[in-house]
Amino acid sequence: MQVYTLKNNYIEIDFIPRGGQIIAIRVPDANGNVADVVVGYDTLEETLAGDGYFGALCGRYANRIVKGRFEIDGEKFQLDCNNETNHLHGGFDGFHARNWEVNALVSEKYTQAYQLKLSSEDGDQNYPGKLDVSVTYGLTNNNELVIEYEAETSKPTVINLTSHPYFNLHGAGNGSAVNHELQLNASRYTPISASLGTTSGEIASVIDTPFDFTSPKSVKLACESNHEQINLFDGIDHNFVIDHYDGSVRLAGTLMDPESGRKMEVYTDQPGIQIYTGAHFDGSTKGKKGAPIEQCAGIAMETQIFPNSPNYEHFPNAILQPGEKYKHICIYKFC
Repeated sequence: MQVYTLKNNYIEIDFIPRGGQIIAIRVPDANGNVADVVVGYDTLEETLAGDGYFGALCGRYANRIVKGRFEIDGEKFQLDCNNETNHLHGGFDGFHARNWEVNALVSEKYTQAYQLKLSSEDGDQNYPGKLDVSVTYGLTNNNELVIEYEAETSKPTVINLTSHPYFNLHGAGNGSAVNHELQLNASRYTPISASLGTTSGEIASVIDTPFDFTSPKSVKLACESNHEQINLFDGIDHNFVIDHYDGSVRLAGTLMDPESGRKMEVYTDQPGIQIYTGAHFDGSTKGKKGAPIEQCAGIAMETQIFPNSPNYEHFPNAILQPGEKYKHICIYKFC
């Protein structure tokens, strides 16, 4: 399992072919002190034996589909239910668990870049259609990690790809990210149904809720709220609706660590961003620097369409047709 590195004069990023996992991002703080800002493990052996979602590419359908069921043109499909009663991140053997083909890519847009490719056969995890996927990891001179997704299918299918790093801008293994300040260009979010375990189909205002990050706010303030939506997941695991979505690349959110001064901006052409504070981390696993991986060890900021979109007509389109090309851009810019 080879480790590939993208680097410029400011930032270094390591990833591996298994799941395209981003296993390290090393950036300096305001005083020039370098730290690795993604949650994970100290060694490659621990990475391969550990949580396969850390920094991985998720698909065919990232996030949840209720009961793993959807229809296309009247034909019903049943996917794995690997998240209690729901389908999550492509199933038990999703893209996060696959070895991607990796090749160096020369592009004027990037200081350094790699292209990752994967083919998913018709019927893979019970998804229809053969899906050919290409993902580019590109690093710019502006300290942007650009993730470009493309996919084509042989039959109508559902698709929603994302990347799943957990960011701790104070440095992985250096304590919690709960005091990070988060700002989102999202005045609405999709509440969770307790009975469904994911979105109810409602699109609600964040005003007067803990989910109002329209101005910078400590993640801790939201996570310590007694709001019923926070209590469902003991924190945040919600999709936010990006304001003024029109398919162009726009700023979705900003994460900042007041202590180190590190800041990360997230840009995307997708209509949603899932924020997850890692409530399932219970300290039983040790991560980087031998520190226990505990709740809010890092914060995931996953650009995508909405959870359970295949089953809600008023949610963004989740269907990819033959002859069409799925495209998705996510940019993590370190400031």
